[in-house]
Amino acid sequence: MKGRILSFLRASPEIVSGETLRAHLGISRVAIWKHIRKLQERGYQIEATSRGYRLHASPDALFPWEFDQREPLIHYFDEVSSTMDLARDMARQGCPHLTTVIAGRQIKGRGRLQRTWQSSAGGLYFTVVLRPKIPPALTPRITLAASMYLARTLNRQHGLQARVKWPNDVLVAGSKISGMLAEMEAETDRVVFVNIGIGLNVNNDPPSDLPEAVSVKQLLGHAVERKAILEDFLQRLERGLQTEAFDSVIAEWKKMSVTLNRPVRVVTPNSVVAGTAVDVDNNGALVLKTDDGTTQKIFYGDCFAR
Repeated sequence: MKGRILSFLRASPEIVSGETLRAHLGISRVAIWKHIRKLQERGYQIEATSRGYRLHASPDALFPWEFDQREPLIHYFDEVSSTMDLARDMARQGCPHLTTVIAGRQIKGRGRLQRTWQSSAGGLYFTVVLRPKIPPALTPRITLAASMYLARTLNRQHGLQARVKWPNDVLVAGSKISGMLAEMEAETDRVVFVNIGIGLNVNNDPPSDLPEAVSVKQLLGHAVERKAILEDFLQRLERGLQTEAFDSVIAEWKKMSVTLNRPVRVVTPNSVVAGTAVDVDNNGALVLKTDDGTTQKIFYGDCFAR
């Protein structure tokens, strides 16, 4: 109902009477007033007079009612330990495909190899629950696709020339703007769910001790709407999982990659390997020609340019 009220107010530059809202929405004027009060408490600048209501400004909000038809799938929290933790619980309880858990802030956000992901206010932090009908061996392609879709979203909306770095980071001009983390549960021959957790620096300032990180706001010189970024990304992800042949994901990802044909250092849970990144195979593994001339495939780790 909050979304319907906002849509009605946004469509009219003039004051909308309570009676007009009642007639169109089918609820009492008292109920409308209660919803208006809740919206005001959430940061919406709504003028309330004896003649009715007028919306002057909306916050940079990620509330479920801001996402129209996707609203039943959106779960927003002002602050959580980690969206990955909540999404895992929801996935195990049977939540539907494309359920999205969003947080204003994360207290214990994490990245790959158990690293901490700084999650200050103004960033975009969310986890999407996916239930793809694919064998477990193909799941690495999903994370590659997700990073590619996010880069395309940033490029289309803000002209950032974002690129992807193995395994699933997004960079702009060599600086990290987004990181991803994937978790999967599967049976022998099918995926039960794949959760993709994403942290994107949007209107936040990355910590000063991470000079290689950058935000959209820093690059453009002004704040942007986080909802528009998330909405476009989710549409691309949903469409891609429905229609894109997974055989093409690797080839498309390579076109946007800054990893290939460069000397790199890869940190895995058990070792550090140096060499030249020569390819990404059909299973998403990085093919590395090591400094001693041998070829090695790496399925999991962090990759750094040398």
